[in-house]
Amino acid sequence: MFQALLDAIAHMTLSTDAQRVFHGRGGRHPGCEQWTLDLYPPVCLLTSYQAVSPDELAPIEAALQARWAQLCPGEPLNLVFQHRDEVRAHTELRQGTVPEPHTMTEHGSRFNVHLLRGFNHGLFLDMAEGRRWVREHVAAHRTTASSFKVLNLFAYTCAFSVAALQGGASQVINVDMASGPLSIGRQNHQLNGVQDGATFLAHDIFNSWGKINRLGPYDLVIMDPPAYQKGSFIAEKDYARLMRRLPDLLAPGGHALLCLNSPKLGPDFLMDQMAIEAPNLRYVTRLRNPEAFADATPDRALKVLVYQAVTAPPCA
Repeated sequence: MFQALLDAIAHMTLSTDAQRVFHGRGGRHPGCEQWTLDLYPPVCLLTSYQAVSPDELAPIEAALQARWAQLCPGEPLNLVFQHRDEVRAHTELRQGTVPEPHTMTEHGSRFNVHLLRGFNHGLFLDMAEGRRWVREHVAAHRTTASSFKVLNLFAYTCAFSVAALQGGASQVINVDMASGPLSIGRQNHQLNGVQDGATFLAHDIFNSWGKINRLGPYDLVIMDPPAYQKGSFIAEKDYARLMRRLPDLLAPGGHALLCLNSPKLGPDFLMDQMAIEAPNLRYVTRLRNPEAFADATPDRALKVLVYQAVTAPPCA
């Protein structure tokens, strides 16, 4: 039933970077849709999106134990298992230990993660290409003669901000209503030596537009909201409220990065809404997701779209 997962474990390799080892959620391995396996060195994180019995879990755990013995002779397997659905997550340490603090790397950047707490673990691995794009975009567009200002909405642990400052941004405004993730975000900036220029606002975005506008305009606006968070954000009704703010937030020629991770909503949802709410912004491209997150139905996977505020032509 889950032979593809066992095969991925048998061929798993070690890396200093965090990585997705198996992406059953992508629908390319029939019978394994419930499973994902990630490596946050030195810890393996196994996730099931359906309830599983001890008998089902046992052969997977045994395969991980055997492969770990090959990769790291004499070292114990560190294994965290999470069973989750749309409303709750149950996480347990199955074997070994988890470092505290637990710092991992991604393309030379360092981030703190927390595998034993909550739904999310401090860094979304499928957004690696988005972070790379931000770093390279800022580096390509900043100039020594002017500042480059970034607005990072729904900043979570501020990984986008780290990437922007590494690219040479002069200022990043991180906004998230949750102060806990922002505190981890401060740690991430310190880990990477990019504290200067970072601002952290623990505000409800929809009640803070006045302050956010006064701090602009911005050369890059990043919007990475949850697809669904009860009492906070529901993409179907709330994303439009973000989009209609973009013309006032962006500097002439500035860019917006729109992110959406919902299997129910494809890229057309974002593009249709943008045509209504911000018609003067020009669609540029959709970023590719990391190969490890390849999906049999790409429109179900993470969507990351780039738009640009078109500079008005000079008057005749």
